[in-house]
Amino acid sequence: MLSNILETAFNLIFTLNEDLIEIISLSLKVTMSALVISVIISIPFGAFLVLYRNKLQSIVILISNTLMGMPPVVLGLIIYTLVSKRGIFGFLDILYTPSAMIVAQTLLITPIVVSLTYEEIYKKYKDYYLFLNSLNLSNFSKLKTLIYECRYALITVTLTGFGRASAEVGAVMIVGGNINHFTRVMTTAIAFETSKGSIELAVALGLILILISFIITLIIKSLRKIK
Repeated sequence: MLSNILETAFNLIFTLNEDLIEIISLSLKVTMSALVISVIISIPFGAFLVLYRNKLQSIVILISNTLMGMPPVVLGLIIYTLVSKRGIFGFLDILYTPSAMIVAQTLLITPIVVSLTYEEIYKKYKDYYLFLNSLNLSNFSKLKTLIYECRYALITVTLTGFGRASAEVGAVMIVGGNINHFTRVMTTAIAFETSKGSIELAVALGLILILISFIITLIIKSLRKIK
């Protein structure tokens, strides 16, 4: 039976099954959109926190570290209450749309990217502290230098965020609704197809997720050697 399931799953992949491709395409669209938004916000902000050390900075880092462990279903519930018809952002009418899923994944990975960015740049800043101060650079120039020097580490941080977002199911299920041909992504499709007994498509999607995870791991390993 297992061999038959795997054979069907591989057949779906190699024949580029239409439903499979549609689900993968939407998954990548949502995840990449969330990742780009998060990185644009989080990396400069994480670097900024390194140079501007005060009580507020400590609080922000504490909050970011705390939110790294937030259960996705709780985040999904919060977003749901905010964007539902009775929520304060209900006028946006994005509940059960890919936009809501992008918001959920962005908010999920932003604390992760901020915290990891801060850690990487802080380590580099300690090594470069005397050198940067001796050049009398502005804080903006220091930030640019530190981000450049940490570029490989920050790519690793970005890939970590991508991996976390691509594996998310709870929050996107709540705000996206897992609507066929509209908001069904890989993780929610796996849960749904398994629950209804259509295990072949679920296995095919699972294999794709494993492949994505494997590729990310290889890239991170390679970047660590460069760094």
